[in-house]
Amino acid sequence: MPSANPLSKIIVLASVLAAGFLLIILSCALFNNWLPLLVVGVFLIAPLPNAICERYSNNDDFMSEGSGNAVVDFGRYITGFFVVTGLALPVALAHSRVIGLPAMIMSIAGGLLVYGTIITFTLFFSETEEF
Repeated sequence: MPSANPLSKIIVLASVLAAGFLLIILSCALFNNWLPLLVVGVFLIAPLPNAICERYSNNDDFMSEGSGNAVVDFGRYITGFFVVTGLALPVALAHSRVIGLPAMIMSIAGGLLVYGTIITFTLFFSETEEF
C-alpha cells in the first residue's frame, strides 16, 4: 500500500480545518451570539502544553526508558484539561440558555474537527528519532 503524497495530506487537513472553522463561525453567525467563538481559542491552545512539555522532557537518560516522565504526564494532563474545557464550554453555555442547542452542537463538532486536525497534522509530520 503506497503512502499518500504529503501535499495531498496537507490539502485534506486544510479542508477539514476549514470545515471546523466554518461550523464554529456558523454557530455564532446564524444565531447572532459570538460566545461559541471562545471554543476556537481553547482548542488552538490545547496542544501547546503537550508540545512544550515534550520539548523540555529529558529523553537522554537511557536508564529511565521504562519509567514515566512527570513533565510529559503534566503536559498531557493540561492538554486534557483544555480539551475537556473546549467540549464543556458550549454545553455550559447551552445549559445556561446563553446559546441554543443547535449552536452548541455545531460548536462542539467544529471544535472537534479543529483539534483533530491539529493532532493529525502533528502525527503525520512528526519525525521520530531512530538510532
